[in-house]
Amino acid sequence: MTGDGPIRVLIVDDDAMVRAGLSMILGGVADIEIVAEAADGAEVPPLVGEHRPDVVLMDIRMPGIDGLTATETLRRTSEPPEVVVLTTFHADAQVLRALRAGAAGFLLKDIAPGELVRAVRKVAAGEPILSPAVTRQLITHVADGGGPGEERGERARKLLERLSEREREVATAVGQGKSNADIGRELYMSVPTVKAHVSRILTKLGLNNRVQVALLVYDAAS
Repeated sequence: MTGDGPIRVLIVDDDAMVRAGLSMILGGVADIEIVAEAADGAEVPPLVGEHRPDVVLMDIRMPGIDGLTATETLRRTSEPPEVVVLTTFHADAQVLRALRAGAAGFLLKDIAPGELVRAVRKVAAGEPILSPAVTRQLITHVADGGGPGEERGERARKLLERLSEREREVATAVGQGKSNADIGRELYMSVPTVKAHVSRILTKLGLNNRVQVALLVYDAAS
């Protein structure tokens, strides 16, 4: 549940069967509400404005406005919903670009129903659903067209220089896939203190979520 009701979900996919399947799975869960469906990225901004979903399940490949463009558009708005990319590929350039744009993670379209429900709940609670290990696998195997790796690395290192030494330690731990509890034990902090550090890191670096922190740490080390 979100603060005042069920988790509101917008499903975006050009395949009516996929939309129906996702809607059937999620629609039967008490704490999740399907507020709208869309078949094209062009429909997303007005539907988000009208229904204010907490989570958008976003197909990447659509014949009109694709999911990447729609994700980038949403993440530039104030108080955007969390975006989860739907894909049939484990390693895909479009997926990585969507993560860099601020998507909270990705799901394969053949995901088990129980895992789908858990993923939606995690994202609605502000937790990413993509482990840094999977992120590193994506980066290693996919060229994302975002410019030479050397340039990205230099930019990432300059961004990390904005952080205090303690914040860099927390960012590194986030990049290693450690939970707040793990980071607290390793760095001798309380979990609320870790959360406060993560929030400051996101604000200082202009990032949306922990996935982007992990990407930045990886880029800086490459």
